[in-house]
Amino acid sequence: MWAALHKRKLTSSQIILFGFLMVILAGALLLMLPVSAAAGISTPFLDCLFTSTSAVCVTGLVVYDTATHWSVFGQAVILLLIQIGGMGVVTVAVAITMASGKRITLMQRSTMQDAISAPQVGGIVRFTGFILKGIFLFEILGALALMTVFVPEYGLRGIWLAVFHSVSAFCNAGFDLMGTRAPFSSLTEYNQNPVVNITVMLLIVIGGIGFLTWQDIRRNGLHFQRYRMQSKVILSVTGILIVLPALYFYFLEFSGLPFAQRFWGSLFQAVTPRTAGFNTLDLTGLSEVGQLVTCLLMLIGGSPGSTAGGMKTTTLAVLVACSVAVFRKRANGQYYGRRIADETLKNAVAVFLMYLALFFAGGMVISAAEGLPLLTCLFESASAVGTVGLSLGITPGLGTASRLVLIALMFFGRVGGLTLIFATLPANKNTLSKLPLEKITVG
Repeated sequence: MWAALHKRKLTSSQIILFGFLMVILAGALLLMLPVSAAAGISTPFLDCLFTSTSAVCVTGLVVYDTATHWSVFGQAVILLLIQIGGMGVVTVAVAITMASGKRITLMQRSTMQDAISAPQVGGIVRFTGFILKGIFLFEILGALALMTVFVPEYGLRGIWLAVFHSVSAFCNAGFDLMGTRAPFSSLTEYNQNPVVNITVMLLIVIGGIGFLTWQDIRRNGLHFQRYRMQSKVILSVTGILIVLPALYFYFLEFSGLPFAQRFWGSLFQAVTPRTAGFNTLDLTGLSEVGQLVTCLLMLIGGSPGSTAGGMKTTTLAVLVACSVAVFRKRANGQYYGRRIADETLKNAVAVFLMYLALFFAGGMVISAAEGLPLLTCLFESASAVGTVGLSLGITPGLGTASRLVLIALMFFGRVGGLTLIFATLPANKNTLSKLPLEKITVG
């Protein structure tokens, strides 16, 4: 696949785009096999395509309960798709090339740079090795922690459950195998279990902060002042987007619950919209304001070069910084003594508008097609484009057109806003000439 895409002289963005498409299609065909279903019969192609897209795009929206509909083979296929989607198609391709002993070409290094949002091509192969080691280390540690809960409860099957949920959490996928107790129940049975809550939340956050942030933490330890500006912004915004929503959920949404359930539920509900998709409490019990807050968190998503999707924390940070600069009459937005380039602001505005357009358009189309309340459909739309997987329970009952809308939203949300724009729109040739300047009033 890697060689075939390069021979066609595609751009890095197009390689990433087509790479994801090819893996999704291959996954759908595997899931169509009778051996993939618990009943031993072939699953319709559209349902397999939806499931494969959701797995590769690490979303978690499903039309069938993963534990009861799919066989162990089907679940293993889904887990493999989650792993590929979380690591990134290009990262997997480079890893295979490295393992085979073949030389990584300059074009492949450039594609890898775009795929993981690395600042430079130099050292990209060594950095890829660091990423792979980190991914498997955290997933193994997460699985070992979850085994302490699942093995005593499920026996040997608990090992499989621990591995599946560790990979799903780290890759921010949100797929679960807890439907044997109650279909689509996610982790609601463990809403007061500290080990499950802490392990899953840590895996979600670590997977979602980005590989470059890992590198900063590894190099500089707890010396925050030595980190890159991007890492500082990511960690700061991530902390804020966990603490403030947790306080909101604790005091305004779950105030009637016992303390343990209220505490863990509020904290988990603040973390999981960051593209993870697990839930420990019934989301249909949220107020309209609570659903809207969750929608906003889902749209923001994780951070660049991570296992998470969504608009990204840095996009929000850039927009906020430049807004503050306007209010304070500064020439540029800034963080931690560094200014933000104008090109970065343009990219942030483009990504923000694209995600906003996809979010509203998807929700309105589903609402019109299904005759469902708009806010409910917008919740599902935000979950898809943010590659989250949280649901108010309407996805399994949606018609063909609405499912195709969600498939498209999940795909767009995972490949990334700029990747999608650069892959589909023709590049303009650089020119020294400029059009005449004329001011326009805004605000």
